[in-house]
Amino acid sequence: MNRRTVLALATVTAAALLLPGCTGTGGSAKGADAEAPVDPAKVSGTITVLTVRTDLVQDGTMAEYAAEFNKTYPKVKVEFQALTNYEAEIKIRMNTDDYGDVLLIPAVIKKDDYPKFFASLGTAAERGKKYRFTDFTTVGGKVYGQSPVGVMPGFVYNKRVWKEAGITRWPGTPAEFLADLKAIKAKTDAVPYYTNFAAQWPLTSWTYVDGAVHCDPQATTRLAEGDPWAEGSDLRVGDTLLYDIVARGLAEKDPTTSNWEQSKPRTAKGEIATQWLGTWAIVQFQDAARKAGANPDDIGFMPFPSRTGGSFCATVGPDYHQAVNVHSPHKEAARAWIDWFTDKSGYDKDNLAISPLKDAPLPDVLKPYEEAGVKLIELDDSAGARVKLIDDRSEVGIYKPEYRQDLVDLARGARKGSLDDFLASLGEKWTGARADVGR
Repeated sequence: MNRRTVLALATVTAAALLLPGCTGTGGSAKGADAEAPVDPAKVSGTITVLTVRTDLVQDGTMAEYAAEFNKTYPKVKVEFQALTNYEAEIKIRMNTDDYGDVLLIPAVIKKDDYPKFFASLGTAAERGKKYRFTDFTTVGGKVYGQSPVGVMPGFVYNKRVWKEAGITRWPGTPAEFLADLKAIKAKTDAVPYYTNFAAQWPLTSWTYVDGAVHCDPQATTRLAEGDPWAEGSDLRVGDTLLYDIVARGLAEKDPTTSNWEQSKPRTAKGEIATQWLGTWAIVQFQDAARKAGANPDDIGFMPFPSRTGGSFCATVGPDYHQAVNVHSPHKEAARAWIDWFTDKSGYDKDNLAISPLKDAPLPDVLKPYEEAGVKLIELDDSAGARVKLIDDRSEVGIYKPEYRQDLVDLARGARKGSLDDFLASLGEKWTGARADVGR
């Protein structure tokens, strides 16, 4: 399993620590730092690294990274724990002090509470010179997490299937996209679009149309100041497209029986035409193609069907951020792993991802984007904490799957109501919570 955070990785929490009933004790270590190691030969200890990459743990890839890491840090033993349902499992573990030495910052933690649970990696001013995405985990001028890759949302699609349907260019509007899916249904045997409803987390990827529809780097700020589902807004455009796909019979017949792992080889073989995910998925689908005896070059990636000033746009943001447990007895070793994994592991190249290093080139897989003149924008996350607080108070859950599961159920007739009323209800909850939160 893997997913973005996308892209504008979010938190939804109760005020004090975690969720009702949670009793984490991170406050006692507030402000602790994880200093960068000076002498690798002196860094020692056994550290547990939590990850969502069950596939890479199972196939030995993470062990290979650890072996390379040990060439620089021979006295550090790295053990991995891959969590299948990361968000659900980690929020339980974070009721205690024992939640690994290195972990991925979960959506359950409110941004302002990062210092209670994670050790600082340094100042935003210093880290911002070298790395992208530092503002996403900055609290009080200090950075508490670092994503090892940058990602973009987009449609992973089978180019051969789209070509067989007579489609030779990227759709530039939602209406064109729907027409293309209709052509795929009529002219091929492929499922035009796959929601991955049962896996739940892929549905959260739809939040990351925000900013891409209107090429707006201030999209997060607009969430904090307005109604995300107002007429013409990015989220309304995205949610309407998802609704229309399902309502028009262009998705799998029974979304409740969808299967994430099976969707990869099925897309690679052309049984599924399209999924909205992120750049991180490309390498997984290409690998699935090789294993299935299909052509990995059939796997393509396209931006959201919208143009601003004649150009497609795509947001660039972080995947999950790695952080050091503030209670770890081996903070120096944990920090060593994060620094090495970000700077030296090659994880970004192995995953055809965008490097978090500001001076690194874009991966080759994005050459079609460069050729098409797609504008890449980084969202300003200065209002991110406020957005997450509003989201928490409103109980909408824009970074959780439930509301889009409700949206899909509405579209397929398993839930009563109209799309306009559904989106209006979300907007009312959001704006009401925004007023409660204040400025």
